[in-house]
Amino acid sequence: MSNLRVSDVKPFLRWAGGKRWLLGELNSFLPKNGFKKYHEPFLGGGAVFFYLNAPKSYLSDLNSELIDTYIAVREDPNLVIRYLKGFRNTKNEYYYVREKEFKSDFKRAAKFIYLNQTSFNGIYRVNLSGNYNVPYGYRKNVEFDYENIKLVSKALGSASLAACHYYETLGNIEKGDLVFIDPPYTVTHNHNGFVHYNSKIFSLDEQYRLREYISEIKKIGAYYILTNAAHPRIKKIFNMKDKIIEMKRASTIGGKNAKRGVYAELIMTNGACL
Repeated sequence: MSNLRVSDVKPFLRWAGGKRWLLGELNSFLPKNGFKKYHEPFLGGGAVFFYLNAPKSYLSDLNSELIDTYIAVREDPNLVIRYLKGFRNTKNEYYYVREKEFKSDFKRAAKFIYLNQTSFNGIYRVNLSGNYNVPYGYRKNVEFDYENIKLVSKALGSASLAACHYYETLGNIEKGDLVFIDPPYTVTHNHNGFVHYNSKIFSLDEQYRLREYISEIKKIGAYYILTNAAHPRIKKIFNMKDKIIEMKRASTIGGKNAKRGVYAELIMTNGACL
């Protein structure tokens, strides 16, 4: 392990479906005898990666802008911070920055972080042309944690970062490794409208393909932890004779006027201490 304590580093991005809520229970789901390398093919905000602080990690996501931001922060956090300090949290500035095309990798990373923190609900959404189109969030007290960004850079030092489909990561996985799998899904439609709503972000066909991916992980002799919506269809798809735990958590989805409550999610694994 590196010299950083797990509590020193935290996600620097707001991310829908983030797993900070799971961290207090995560140790119960880790392999009993430890693991070798760590893999996270749906990186997002990276809460689990930062918590575990594994010495060798393979991190990936289909979102190339996200991965480019992680790479820039790893390579030169001070330059990213310098550009980030140049942006103001105003409506006019937000829309100016949102439409502006920057040539520098580090300024693009600063833009990504800035938009993430000042946008509506931290959502990442693009239009049919592939352009980010989330509106301004009117968040009054946005504070960028520059010291944490520097810690993030150190934590990423030995990690491999790639923008790719999760299935492309199988070649890096070896016996004894741990793969944390957190595909996109919503828990606000666990029952009513689950299939219809989630098909827009991660289709049922993709869920079946994800099952095949997990089967390949098990053939290799690696461990996996999968998070998913607590829905009967999901339980049926991923009935692989492994441990399935249903956990309830408070929702943090939506703006201040959104309906909130307690929702269930599934944690599935083949190597838990439980």
